[in-house]
Amino acid sequence: MRARTWRALLAAATLSLLAGPPGADAAPRPPNIVLIVADDLGYGDLSSYGHHTIKTPALDRLAREGMRLTSYYAASPLCSPSRAAMLTGRTPFRTGIESWIPETSDVQLGPREVTLATLLRAKGYETYLSGKWHVNGGLGVARHTQPRDHGFDHSLAFHAFAIPSHRDPENFHRDGQPAGRLQGYAAQIVTDEAMRWVGARPAARPFFLYLAYAEPHGTVASPEFFTDLYRAFTRGTPEPFVNGGAVPRNLAARGPGEYYANVTHMDFQIGRLLEQIDRLGLRDDTVVLFTSDNGPVTEDWRHWYEVNLYGSTGGLRGRKADLYEGGIRVPALVRWPGHVAPGTTSDAAVIGYDLLPTLAAAAGVAVPTDRPIDGEDVTAVLGGQPFARGRPLYWEFEDDQGFHYALRDGDSKLIADKSLSKVRLFDLRQDRFEVEDVSAARPEQVKSLLATLRARAADVAADPLRPR
Repeated sequence: MRARTWRALLAAATLSLLAGPPGADAAPRPPNIVLIVADDLGYGDLSSYGHHTIKTPALDRLAREGMRLTSYYAASPLCSPSRAAMLTGRTPFRTGIESWIPETSDVQLGPREVTLATLLRAKGYETYLSGKWHVNGGLGVARHTQPRDHGFDHSLAFHAFAIPSHRDPENFHRDGQPAGRLQGYAAQIVTDEAMRWVGARPAARPFFLYLAYAEPHGTVASPEFFTDLYRAFTRGTPEPFVNGGAVPRNLAARGPGEYYANVTHMDFQIGRLLEQIDRLGLRDDTVVLFTSDNGPVTEDWRHWYEVNLYGSTGGLRGRKADLYEGGIRVPALVRWPGHVAPGTTSDAAVIGYDLLPTLAAAAGVAVPTDRPIDGEDVTAVLGGQPFARGRPLYWEFEDDQGFHYALRDGDSKLIADKSLSKVRLFDLRQDRFEVEDVSAARPEQVKSLLATLRARAADVAADPLRPR
């Protein structure tokens, strides 16, 4: 008998012994995980969160089939630090990613950081990134860690935003190599790629899909069908300016129709993926989590390239780049059949750096013990059970309002500048819109929260993995 045949028989016998006798209980297969992240989507931008006009039927259905989190927070009011926190379970200043990362910057998610994708791949998951990366200075920068270095088997990715716009983008990289100009719209392109990968992978292994949209970050562009839906909200012809381009000559406010169309187009693409998951019989074995990386650009435009972005915070104070609620409180939906009851809502405070320990727990993976992990496993929240956080939510970011720190402890939220001389305290249970500063009426609470904040900031600054 040939040696190859003997080796095959030996391998089969070994597998049989490892499997145990017929009928022996096998370890349950861990769930597939689909993490979908929108770019600059506001708390009030979905129908299920109260938007009066934008149609989001796919995400509304996801809300009906799972849980809607009403006090979910991004870990930063800007994209790069927020995404770093989701991937690592660590407040972003620990990773050295303090703000958005421009192209060619030397800021990156360092090689010693451990991501959710890395943990899942070690567990046997297949892993894929389709969409926005933006935790380094560029997908073509050889000296920086890239998606594959952080646990993704394959990727079709872009750096910060689609260039020149969402239409026919030309800055994608496939597995580290420039992909050239791609025909279509960004949301459709990354969804097509995700669906191709999900459909082609072997059924025996669980998978982790990180689907990171460019939408509705500017410069928006959507297929005509979607812009026609909101024609009544649009005035004039779209100005042909591009990301990274010059200030257009005739920049004018055209109304929210194009922004509304962009959100609905993203929703349509998410619906396509969810339908594929159902068709493939994967629904009951898949955790789907949808959220946004930070709050929206609203009509409070602060840069010329933000004009004609009309995100909604649902009335919350502030917007993208603010530590007020409008900059950090964002929508979040979770569907996990058999674990998350359909049509439920939770007002428990959850934050982006909770995703790593929570999704790792779902997969049966231990989180790293050789570094501080700020996130907490919120599986109890998803199951509708009581949950008490071990410590307050914490933010550090130099925001547009002159603040640097924020801390939420229970229903109390303190924000402060870097010197801790400018302090505001809000009771979110009574005042979710942060209208009334109650710091003068609660001096002892302010003193206690400032002591907590100082200790947390010192701990982050001393993190052994923090780039110096």
